[in-house]
Amino acid sequence: MDIILYLLQLCQYLYQQNCWLISFICRYIPLRQWAFDDSHSPEYQKYRVDEPPLLGYVGSAPQDWNWKDLLKYYRWKYGKELKPVQRRKTCDIPENVCCPRCGAPMVYLYKNNGDKGQLLCKVCGDRFFPDADPVEKHMVFRCPFCGNALVPVKSRKFFIVHKCVNKKCSYYLDRLKKIHPDDPDKPKYLYKLHYIYREFTVDFFKVDLRSLPDNASSLKFRTFNPHIMGLCLTMHVNLGLSLRKTSQALKDLYGISISHQQIANYARTAALMIKPFVDNYDYDRCGTYVGDETYIRVKGEKSFLWLIIDAASRSILGYRVSDNRGVGPCILTMRMAFRGLTKLPENFRFIADGYSAYVLAAQQFFHEYGKDFKFHITQVIGLTNDDEVTREFRPFKQLIERLNRTYKETYRVKCGYDNYDGANYNVALWVAYYNFLRPHKEKGYQVLNRIEMLEQAENMPAKWQLLIYLGQQTIKNLQRSA
Repeated sequence: MDIILYLLQLCQYLYQQNCWLISFICRYIPLRQWAFDDSHSPEYQKYRVDEPPLLGYVGSAPQDWNWKDLLKYYRWKYGKELKPVQRRKTCDIPENVCCPRCGAPMVYLYKNNGDKGQLLCKVCGDRFFPDADPVEKHMVFRCPFCGNALVPVKSRKFFIVHKCVNKKCSYYLDRLKKIHPDDPDKPKYLYKLHYIYREFTVDFFKVDLRSLPDNASSLKFRTFNPHIMGLCLTMHVNLGLSLRKTSQALKDLYGISISHQQIANYARTAALMIKPFVDNYDYDRCGTYVGDETYIRVKGEKSFLWLIIDAASRSILGYRVSDNRGVGPCILTMRMAFRGLTKLPENFRFIADGYSAYVLAAQQFFHEYGKDFKFHITQVIGLTNDDEVTREFRPFKQLIERLNRTYKETYRVKCGYDNYDGANYNVALWVAYYNFLRPHKEKGYQVLNRIEMLEQAENMPAKWQLLIYLGQQTIKNLQRSA
């Protein structure tokens, strides 16, 4: 009896240990993601987004005030006259030479660097060469903390990095004091000490938002009919089957022999027709948007899918597939989400993670459109609620993370995409399905955006056909208004 009691106690102890291990693994080790390498986010160096620089001018172009106005200002400010230059030697400056900026005559000019030919105006302080052509005035970026001109230090594909190299800049001195004293041996170049501004060389506000391929098959059916096309879209998009599994399912269920390439042609054509309707639909918008990016595979390499949703209606307002994680795709996705808006609603809020591309994009919107599109990025950083902002807005961030997982469930069966055209039209079809055809538990198992025409359809293939029809009507309306 003692042995049986001992064995029962041992089994109970081992059972408790197994429960503890399972709980630990489920909480801290995402076993489900081990099979999918695209779910692991790569490490990126975090960098600080500084405020916009000041705009200044350099050169010797004429200014609004001439030398007489400046002399009056000098008399008003200092209570005395600004005397001409008192020369110790005979002046060899021609009498017809005057300051190109304020127009001061020769008596207010003197040589600035000896016999090298540069002159200095005593009235406005401009330096110039009398024999050289006037230097045209051009704009430069200046540090908002010390006023020094920024120096271009790096040139990238889409932007130029400007840096303030002034060692006496208040920004540099403040950042220098914040270096952690516990690690004095850490090199200074690992810290961001200088003020930095990124000047974008590509105007992302003039880039066409259409990201679908131009080539598409005709809607004149010879072998099949529109109902079979709707069946292909239902199985491929709604049920998340791959092209080959869709072809096999149609053959096994309905006896329809159709190749996977023909299904891909149907999907590409449907995406080309439906995308204008989805992008230009008048969604119910609130004052809170949530954005995030997730990782997908294109050509075996990591690519990125950007998504922006409305926090109230849950509708996807902006989406884009890109080969980089820069600020350019972020701006294009925001442009799609803001389409149709002349100004942002009152108390507008944009919630994202700690990635600085969203802050840079918001900065560019304010630079392009002014106060009507000035907004602040509310950043929910990390996985734990370490501050009040993160604790308050964590539920909004979880909305977009849940959307990413919903998309990944249909994406993973495809094992990535062969090209960006396939990725673009697949995402466009999935967004149309998510916004107009998919029942949502939060909406009482109703669709997010109800359309009377779609509710009259008897089955899902008929709804896809009606979506194509609505897309064709949208294209005609856009052509008339162009």
